Amino acid sequence: MTRIKCCGMTRVEDALLAARLGADAIGLVFTARSKRRVALEQARAIRRALPPFVDAVALFMDDAAALVEEVIEAVQPDLLQFHGDETDGWCARFGRPYLKAIAMGEGAAALPRLRDYPRAAALLLDGHAAGEAGGSGKAFDWSLLPHDSAQPLILAGGLHAGNVGAAIRAARPWAVDVASGVESAPGIKDAGKLHDFIAAVRAADEGATQTKGTTSHE
Repeated sequence: MTRIKCCGMTRVEDALLAARLGADAIGLVFTARSKRRVALEQARAIRRALPPFVDAVALFMDDAAALVEEVIEAVQPDLLQFHGDETDGWCARFGRPYLKAIAMGEGAAALPRLRDYPRAAALLLDGHAAGEAGGSGKAFDWSLLPHDSAQPLILAGGLHAGNVGAAIRAARPWAVDVASGVESAPGIKDAGKLHDFIAAVRAADEGATQTKGTTSHE
């Protein structure tokens, strides 16, 4: 089953809706460079409202260690996510599982960077260019996802209900990550788009299971 992370949450009601619809994780953005930045108190409220087994992920991009530590203390996220030029050692210094975003805007030339983060719990391949913030709505060539990665791969960038099924069939990622594709405005989620996105992921999973079952009986 493809896991689902809904990123850029700024409202309790959006996070709860995503959880009810079947999201496995929600993303809270703390870097000042993002238009989806959430205030610390609001992030705490969202975190407290989440039901069991829905992870909170705190996102940063070349931010000071003091900010990361402040967020960990106040919000107690399950995972950290780094989108900048942070090194593997820097990301791991906080003692929390972390995801590392790899900017895939340059295509195959970005793939060697996947080897630079051996301690990452998973790698998130996003469609933006190096140095740009995530949540840009840019897609990349999904066929570039390697199938021999030692770490789980999360597919992000330009995903929405209309294309996520094709993305899953093409790349077979561990998880998908969506932000702009389920929004009415940056940080404000659209209930209909959220429902349609998660339904499209589940339909793609169901189709893959049926195809596998048919093949095994031939």
